[in-house]
Amino acid sequence: MRAASDAIVETDIPARLDALPFGRFHLLVIVALGITWILDGLEVTLAGALSGELTQSSGLGLSNSQIGIAASSYLCGAVLGAFIFGWLTDRLGRKKLFFITLALYLAATAATGLSWNAWSYALFRFLTGAGIGGEYTAINSTIQELIPAGLRGWTDLLINGSFWIGGAMGAGGSIVLLNPAVIDPAFGWRLAFLIGAVIGLIILLMRRWLPESPRWLMTHGFAKDADAIVRGIEARFGRTPRAAARAKVRLRARDHTPLAEVARVLFVTYRRRTLVGLTLMVAQAFFYNAIFFTYALILTNFYGTPADRVGWYILPFAAGNVLGPIVLGRLFDTIGRRTMIAFSYAMSGLLLAVTGYLFSRNLLSAQELTGAWMIVFFFASAAASSAYLTVSEIFPLEIRALAIAFFYAIGTGVGGVIGPLLLGVLINTGSREHVAAGYLIGALLMAGAAAVEACWGVAAERKSLETVSRPLSFIDT
Repeated sequence: MRAASDAIVETDIPARLDALPFGRFHLLVIVALGITWILDGLEVTLAGALSGELTQSSGLGLSNSQIGIAASSYLCGAVLGAFIFGWLTDRLGRKKLFFITLALYLAATAATGLSWNAWSYALFRFLTGAGIGGEYTAINSTIQELIPAGLRGWTDLLINGSFWIGGAMGAGGSIVLLNPAVIDPAFGWRLAFLIGAVIGLIILLMRRWLPESPRWLMTHGFAKDADAIVRGIEARFGRTPRAAARAKVRLRARDHTPLAEVARVLFVTYRRRTLVGLTLMVAQAFFYNAIFFTYALILTNFYGTPADRVGWYILPFAAGNVLGPIVLGRLFDTIGRRTMIAFSYAMSGLLLAVTGYLFSRNLLSAQELTGAWMIVFFFASAAASSAYLTVSEIFPLEIRALAIAFFYAIGTGVGGVIGPLLLGVLINTGSREHVAAGYLIGALLMAGAAAVEACWGVAAERKSLETVSRPLSFIDT
């Protein structure tokens, strides 16, 4: 039952959630919700790997400009979806939206495999992007609010880093599905897009067992429902936390947060945190998109690598990205956010600058360049994942999803667009020095982000979300 929108609620739900040990429930949360990043990695890699086939008569006969329009459609859909579904996630609840966004993704990616011309392909890519963008906001919010404080950093990095599991799946799948000896490429590219739809359908069923975020429920007047959910989670562990751990908080229930208040929180109350979030997100988006989305062009233009062999180079590239958060992730909870975020950004920038110099001097073979990227992105993957961790935990609960949407959209729209565009132009010059200059820009952005984090980052490790950022609905006891 919902309390009145201005009712006073006293609850110990945040303390009880943070006092839980890690168990099977949290593993279910990670798998059922974290699949979003695998799906995004799969989508991005497949779209790039299949672009060559889509230009053939056996595909859709697309021109290079139409391929570019479709890629931009996916990006625009992701940005718009993040904003729309982020606003709805804060207003209507986490669970409703992570079903809606996944269903949209599932339907749109399946429809992509049934595209009949350039415009239908671009439309379905737009809708697929909207589903993925909405997933980012709904899922990041839910994960932050369900995982215990002491493991929030490692879990978030691990989940965000799983993007590259999807990348490896996309690369491996493209190698098989575009091989004429295995399947006719005219059907293979369509079947490739159905991989994501099948995975999405399985996860849609798994999410039926996940509850609404108790933290969202308590702030929206559903304290009794929130308490019942937490009791159910505690029962799975066969015990309840010690009474001493149950510090109570008082809040005034609300049904929504006005956009004017959202703007005030972001640009007045927490303007320094907003600067940190924007810096981290834009730097990592430029870094990643500039290098990854142009890697195939580097291999084909400077090393003469056949297009159907590019997937083999993406596989080890993806491996380095997956290993970084796994190996370094726990340190973000033990050594701390500020130190590890600044370190991972600084190392990424330094290693990119060194790799760019070696590339400019023609001192690396295609295999050696791939090995260098594995090392660079071992650190960069942890850095990029920590950017998402940062923006999803340093703002109040009531605006968390919309804040994630804001930073995701700005980072993707600025760094994600400018990076590939700039590197594409530099690659077209045929000059290694010009390409290296583009890499140097990325390195400087990462170094600048490291400095900003070192100065103004938030030490959120092992702290409850309510301590890191006091919810707007809280009132003094």
